Amino acid sequence: MEWCVSMPKIELHAHLNGSIRDSTLMELAKELGDKGAIDFSAVEHVILKNDRALNEVFKLFDLIHILTTDHKTVTRITKEVIEDFAADNVVYLELRTTPKKNESKGMSKHSYIEAVLEGIRSVDSVDVDLFDRPSADISVNSNFEDCLCNGTGKKKIYVRLLLSIDRRETAEAAMETVELALGMRDLGVVGIDLSGNPLVGEWLTLLAALEYAKKQGLQITLHCGEVPNPDEIQAMLDFFPRRIGHACCFEDDELKLLKKLRIPVEICLTSNIRTETIASADVHHFADLYKSNHPVILCTDDTGVFSTSLSAEYALASSTFGIGKREMFELSEKAIDFIFACDRVKGELKTIFASALGKFNL
Repeated sequence: MEWCVSMPKIELHAHLNGSIRDSTLMELAKELGDKGAIDFSAVEHVILKNDRALNEVFKLFDLIHILTTDHKTVTRITKEVIEDFAADNVVYLELRTTPKKNESKGMSKHSYIEAVLEGIRSVDSVDVDLFDRPSADISVNSNFEDCLCNGTGKKKIYVRLLLSIDRRETAEAAMETVELALGMRDLGVVGIDLSGNPLVGEWLTLLAALEYAKKQGLQITLHCGEVPNPDEIQAMLDFFPRRIGHACCFEDDELKLLKKLRIPVEICLTSNIRTETIASADVHHFADLYKSNHPVILCTDDTGVFSTSLSAEYALASSTFGIGKREMFELSEKAIDFIFACDRVKGELKTIFASALGKFNL
């Protein structure tokens, strides 16, 4: 685990609201409890648990939805989430979140994302690279610490945003999110995610917005195959997104097509086990994809809700599937090829990993 923490890592599937610190959840929930807005005693034990059962996971998500309805809270949790990933030696983070409306708090989808951006700008414990701009000229001869510190003495983390379309949304609401993403491309937004309860919503309802996003140059990742749904899985693969998340419920034919198309898969081991989508780590489809040399990226999904970290996901993969240090390092480094940021960022990340490789003497 210590080695996994020290290794540079790429995180491509992290939901903002699912990555809130337990201590922050406890504080915010207590404030609402004191105001009589929620029954604090009903959620306190759920927040304090590290190994939450499936029903407790859903209860926690319900609580988070109630808590994250004002700009100040959104800004705070964004700042803390980035700090936590940086502390785990995540050097590149794609953070995804669903733009929310809350008329009672004067919140629009646009102001919600502005609050997220304010959270990113308020990070002061690490240097954050948020915008695509010309190369900062990181030398290939730089050492690992210089690469990560950007010459300031602070750690550096690259952060990009994905705006999520919730499956419950209407076609109009989905298009609004795409337009918002297009308008914020110069502010660190690089793509669109499709997520939400896989048992609700229709793919065809949201397809026009996703096709428009792709046509306009936004990168697309889809939550795909979280439940058995052959028609939808086929339609999503036919859409040919840049990446997909989970892919837990693929039949043999669907898996064969996935491998043929070489669509990278965002793998969330702990999440899949805690939500009982996969029975246990040792039977996870990660093993088949990894052995087939299919592009895979280890991710967290929701660090707070599932009490995990990206280092913990690498440690779990290593111990379960017998992956050595060199192979784990290569698995993390290969994720650079699948990020949604520009070539400048990819080049700088490759320099960071090249420097780290020398440090770890693998």
